[in-house]
Amino acid sequence: MKEIKHFISGELVGSASGKLFDNVSPANGQVIGRVHEAGRAEVDAAVRAARAALKGPWGKMTVAERAEILHRVADGITARFGEFLEARMPGHRQAEVAGQPHRHSARRANFKVFADLLKNVANEAFEMATPDGAGALNYGVRRPKGVIGVISPWNLPLLLMTWKVGPALACGNCVVVKPSEETPLTATLLGEVMQAAGVPAGVYNVVHGFGGDSAGAFLTEHPDVDAYTFTGETGTGETIMRAAAKGVRQVSLELGGKNAGIVFADCDMDKAIEGTLRSAFANCGQVCLGTERVYVERPIFDAFVARLKAGAEALKIGEPNDPEANFGPLISHKPREKVPSYYQQAVDDGATVVTGGGVPEMPAHLAGGAWVQPTIWTGLADDSAVVTEEIFGPCCHIRPFDSEEEAIELANSLPYGLASAIWTENVRRAHRVAGQIEAGIVWVNSWFLRDLRTAFGGSKQSGIGREGGVHSLEFYTELKNICVKL
Repeated sequence: MKEIKHFISGELVGSASGKLFDNVSPANGQVIGRVHEAGRAEVDAAVRAARAALKGPWGKMTVAERAEILHRVADGITARFGEFLEARMPGHRQAEVAGQPHRHSARRANFKVFADLLKNVANEAFEMATPDGAGALNYGVRRPKGVIGVISPWNLPLLLMTWKVGPALACGNCVVVKPSEETPLTATLLGEVMQAAGVPAGVYNVVHGFGGDSAGAFLTEHPDVDAYTFTGETGTGETIMRAAAKGVRQVSLELGGKNAGIVFADCDMDKAIEGTLRSAFANCGQVCLGTERVYVERPIFDAFVARLKAGAEALKIGEPNDPEANFGPLISHKPREKVPSYYQQAVDDGATVVTGGGVPEMPAHLAGGAWVQPTIWTGLADDSAVVTEEIFGPCCHIRPFDSEEEAIELANSLPYGLASAIWTENVRRAHRVAGQIEAGIVWVNSWFLRDLRTAFGGSKQSGIGREGGVHSLEFYTELKNICVKL
């Protein structure tokens, strides 16, 4: 059984309190590791290590020198990718970027792309007139923001953590990572890769624990952290904002959603079915960008429902070592209690259960796992909690619409605005509808395509700020204007 420690100033460190918690397999409910829980002392040590590293060799490196090291980090991820797959959570069938196509290339790109971006960003400069006629020159310089608190989720632990750590380090910052208590080993393993690549001690630190009265709270309350970046539930994001407000620290938040897919009658049905299957059921529905609301133009509604039902029922439930399985368990028994409660709520609200709606019967050795069925409903009212609240499970509700205007109104009807997918072969309609959807990300005839140069983030209650490209640069640096009188 693994013992998972903190990674502080280049060393594996246990908790002074001796407090540990169980890391449990969602496939069978068995304990697979014991994790050290950070107290204030460990969090403070990690922050102090990061602050010291800013003043050490890391802070004196050129952009090109940091980029060279981060390229080695990327190569290290590739070399040890099998270990990362095992580390993310034995027994939990994670989606490889929710559907295989990018695999380790996406994780290593988070370091290479941002390292190279910094080498090619120009600073602005402006000449100005002065009363004496001599003039002055203004120019901007960017400096690291400082110590960044990174609070990352469990559903794609390496990908979503490195989306933040990659640009933060490329900009010259140091980080303290608090990974999800559900997937602790990934962050610690990345520390080993960092060390082997030559990242100085203290630049990358990891503390394990929970939210309130644990590592998460101790990190967000620490006065020597300069900014926080978080992916997770909206309620937790609000808590982090309140903590960061003391000391006026900046936050970047990618929060929850109740994402809508819009399927027009002129769509390529094969593409729409395949894309909606992935967006609703990949990673057992545990993807923040996933689709839980599907609006289908009435002429193709029945055919779409029938084909999506067939696709969902063709998913093979099983554990990660089953080469034929493509649908795994929820992350733990906590959502295993939450998700079926919505399944029951849907029935109570009068839904037609197209497929699923319960817990599958599993072999004896998997009976203790966090298994649920992929589920599709129709017939719910627009104000049902099943339609308005994020479930974060493998389920979706399908509703017909009769006009483009109605589809847009339905998609925009909730206080969330993370992502949306539009399925149509009419290019003018695609642009027209995408422009009116209130979401930070809109895909057309696709889902979960991600270019690291583009803006990523949500609107309304789905987040604050943007990640990606120059948008990450803006968050992870402070822009200083220098005015020189000529």
